[in-house]
Amino acid sequence: MSNTDQSTPLSDKIEGAPHPAQTIRIFGQEAAENEFLDVFAASRLHHGWLISGPRGVGKATLAWQITKFLLATPNHNQDVGLFGDPPKSSQTLQISSDHPVSRRILAGSEPGVFPLRPAYDEKRKRHKQMITIDQVRKLKSFFGLSSTEAGRRIVIVDCAEDMNPSAANALLKILEEPPKNAFLFLISHQPARLLPTIRSRCRELRLSRLNKPSMVQALEAADIHFDTSQQDALTKLSGGSIGEAVRILNMQGLPLYQSIIDIFGSLPRLDNKKVHALADKFSGRGTSPEFELFISLFEIALNRLALNGARIKAFEHIDPYGEPQVFNRLSPDHLAARKWAELAQTASQRLRHGRTVNLDPTALILDTFFKVETCSVRVLQ
Repeated sequence: MSNTDQSTPLSDKIEGAPHPAQTIRIFGQEAAENEFLDVFAASRLHHGWLISGPRGVGKATLAWQITKFLLATPNHNQDVGLFGDPPKSSQTLQISSDHPVSRRILAGSEPGVFPLRPAYDEKRKRHKQMITIDQVRKLKSFFGLSSTEAGRRIVIVDCAEDMNPSAANALLKILEEPPKNAFLFLISHQPARLLPTIRSRCRELRLSRLNKPSMVQALEAADIHFDTSQQDALTKLSGGSIGEAVRILNMQGLPLYQSIIDIFGSLPRLDNKKVHALADKFSGRGTSPEFELFISLFEIALNRLALNGARIKAFEHIDPYGEPQVFNRLSPDHLAARKWAELAQTASQRLRHGRTVNLDPTALILDTFFKVETCSVRVLQ
């Protein structure tokens, strides 16, 4: 029941990257991998698992890695080795791409897994916003099917906070009385939004943001091409998120961020030509993913400007983009940092509200940069 083919757009697939089910290896999340393997080796598998962490750090990839592992690995309680010895503990979750389970998942024909995700609306050509109770009810027939080779049935919910209240309550009932050999993996970017009763019935695997080496390994493994000079910028602007790094690369986010820093560099007197050129790129595209990316990068730029003045020890500049010169001049101390932080909050709220109500993005961007100019005058006077 795995539906990972390309016939229908999938809500859990990032454009330009392989689907998590197709990813052979996960990077930078060894702690979570080892925690699961330790529990598996001790035959203490919980039926409900909450895989949490920031967007794009490998939560779905880990869920699919565990799924392949469970479907391809014998049950320790049922299978023993020669002379009654238990089988050796596994040291990795990796299952060969040639394994029958891997091949079936790749073909979308594995009967032991049920992906629960927002459905695709063919009429509107977009994914629905919620996972509904009707989708959860289909699990009853799924659990009623004959056993797989490993005797296990696995449900992957991606992501759990997309369930509407009725769907969440229906899933809760399954967690309270799970079928035999059933395992549910709930992927969550914001666990606090889930029902406390759902969280309490799941064991949590929390994933962390990736460092630069892990980020580079993951991008290369996914066959995503980028220049080596972009590694530092991608890691910092994406916040250690592979998904965000791919989005930045797909939508030319690095030159866009450079444009924002160049405009900041003209302060306290804005280079109006550059501002208008940037704003005109989003004319009539208030709901586009590209405008959403602009907002995210603009927020990052202002927040990094504030961090520079706050003298946070862990803060590091993105040197090739001219941050040191621009940030040290515009945000030299804690007082300046406070003013930039206040502007970051109000500007973010205005941009995101404007996008929600579909205000003209060109006017929004111009107005926002004028507020940046005003703030810079107050800081540098």
